[in-house]
Amino acid sequence: MSTLQSSSCSSAILEHLEENGPHQECKDVCISSLPKEKSQLSLYDGYWIPTWSMPGVLAFQKYFQARETDILLVTPPKAGTTWFKAILFALVNRMRYLDLQEHPLLTNISHALVPLLDVDIYNKKKVPDLNSFASPRLFATHLPFDLLPTSVKGSSCKIVYVCRNPKDNFVSLWHFMNRVYSTTNSLEEDFDKFCRGVSLYGPYWDHVLSYWKPIIEKQAQKILFLKYEEMKEQPTTHLKRIAEFLECPFSPEEDAKGTINDILQLCSFDNLSNLDVNKSGKWRFPEHNNTLFRQGIDHASFFRKGNSGDWVNYFTPQMTERLDHIIEEKFHGTGLKF
Repeated sequence: MSTLQSSSCSSAILEHLEENGPHQECKDVCISSLPKEKSQLSLYDGYWIPTWSMPGVLAFQKYFQARETDILLVTPPKAGTTWFKAILFALVNRMRYLDLQEHPLLTNISHALVPLLDVDIYNKKKVPDLNSFASPRLFATHLPFDLLPTSVKGSSCKIVYVCRNPKDNFVSLWHFMNRVYSTTNSLEEDFDKFCRGVSLYGPYWDHVLSYWKPIIEKQAQKILFLKYEEMKEQPTTHLKRIAEFLECPFSPEEDAKGTINDILQLCSFDNLSNLDVNKSGKWRFPEHNNTLFRQGIDHASFFRKGNSGDWVNYFTPQMTERLDHIIEEKFHGTGLKF
């Protein structure tokens, strides 16, 4: 199917939603006719979206009404999502949970506290009521900027975008997918797909550039663009930067009593990965339309190493050269470097 046909099909799906409601589109032949990769990914408006999540993506696009005070965390999958969900939740709610010994992050995986709008909320049987979420509402998504709802693009809600060195991002995603789906996909085969742009919510470079271009176009007041590696290297500096962007800066009193260090310690990889809830729990949603999410994903699957540079233990010189060439080509002239 050509790009034009895929775009026309996308429009037809949205028109179908207008007439038949949020989940009737599951039966629409247009979704099944989207280009697919082994029936697991569907090419939707230029991006490879998990086929099972398409109903949620379409309902999210159609029905989500952003508020000016909303905060949206966006990442490519396995770019530090679990970590940054914890950081943002602790940061935004720091006045609600002053006693760190009873903090929700100690008994809940961060995915339960900061839900993915298109996966956890809208991929159910009816349009959800989001009024119960405390303001500012904190949500997440893996969708590229191009696929965000019009209400998000047109509002002043804040978007925190986090990306990761594509080499580490690929290795982390490869491990995660094999662990969650109990498969042994070849590293070389999946690497070839990644380089061709066939990856979750990819092409990876298109996803990153979809949030980088608005920065170039002077929308910095709406989008904060962060790199996983920078947060690892200078966590205090960047936590302060996030707080200022979200208009909840740390006060001199908080600085004096070490609130920043408390948040960073609470949300550190070592602390989160060793909590009982993250070692033995399961992340499941009984109403979800995907069998994997109904049965549950081990919380431990979301924690591997949390390091930077692990890709050197997996890439051959030929793989490094190939991806370096693609990165140079895709990001040339953008001012963005990895």
